[in-house]
Amino acid sequence: MARKRLFRRTRAPLLKSSVPRRHAPAGPGAQGRDCPSPRITHPVCFGGGLAAGIVHPRPSYLMVLFGLTAGELAVTVVVLLLCGLFAGFLAGLLGIGGGVIFVPCFYLIFYYFFNVPPDTAMIVATGTSLLCMIPTSISAARSQYRRGNMDVSIVKSWAVAMLIGVAAGTIISKFWGGKWLAALFGAVMICNSVNTLLHAKAKPAFPSLPRKSFQQCIAFGIACFSSMLGIGGGTLTVPILNACSVPPHKSIGTSSAVSLFVCVPGALLMILMNLHSTPEGAPVGTLGLVNVLAAICVVGVSIFSAPLGVTIGKNIKPVTLKRIFAVMLLIISIRMLVSGLFD
Repeated sequence: MARKRLFRRTRAPLLKSSVPRRHAPAGPGAQGRDCPSPRITHPVCFGGGLAAGIVHPRPSYLMVLFGLTAGELAVTVVVLLLCGLFAGFLAGLLGIGGGVIFVPCFYLIFYYFFNVPPDTAMIVATGTSLLCMIPTSISAARSQYRRGNMDVSIVKSWAVAMLIGVAAGTIISKFWGGKWLAALFGAVMICNSVNTLLHAKAKPAFPSLPRKSFQQCIAFGIACFSSMLGIGGGTLTVPILNACSVPPHKSIGTSSAVSLFVCVPGALLMILMNLHSTPEGAPVGTLGLVNVLAAICVVGVSIFSAPLGVTIGKNIKPVTLKRIFAVMLLIISIRMLVSGLFD
């Protein structure tokens, strides 16, 4: 028992020098004996520890790469996997591309787990979301096309205007993006979701789609606004097509293809324009405006969950589908508005 108590008294504390404190030299460098928190990326403690010959244990590779402890990293990965699973399912079920799930989820993870400033967190969340939506939208669009839920003529008619809109939105996001985008996204989507929820059984506002020139303006606006917010375009495309008498299942299938014209060029432009200019304070593992950890965790699971959402959505009544879309959108929009205004 005596030996056990003696061992406890003389054992060196975790992450501190194994050299007894009485052998450490006194003087100006002595204040650096204590090691910083486990989030450090340096293999040794500076400010006196190195001069005193006190070498501390090297952090694990994952700590150095992502700046998180093992527990924080595990929680982050689990949350991202669930985010990808849910976003892929909703992309297939509602044709929204997954951006309305990716953006708030990434924003909250970067802000709370990585301690990233709100403006930077929103910009990186937008860029990462656009990249993650590429495989998700491809998987959802293929499944919708096979089930006959896609109006290819609308996609062809909107293609050029959407590409121009993505370029404009990407440039605006680069120079004027930030916290205000979160508030704008939340405010617009709250109005959208409340209107859809209250008028789920209402007749469409217009008997058909407008003339081609006006459709080009609509396509440009959807693509520009969606690329600024990092969403795929389905969040705006579905309500517009429903208002123009396009059946809900057809609207959802078409919006899956529309998302491709938003997220593919939007992600490529964001990556190329910011390849060597990662924002200051961005989370560790960020390349340009894309966070590698978030992209890796999300993409794999979202590809497999999107076809499941398409299969289930085929058996749901149109009115019920509208209400599911509205409720989900309202919850996310409120949280984004609060984050943009008060965080």
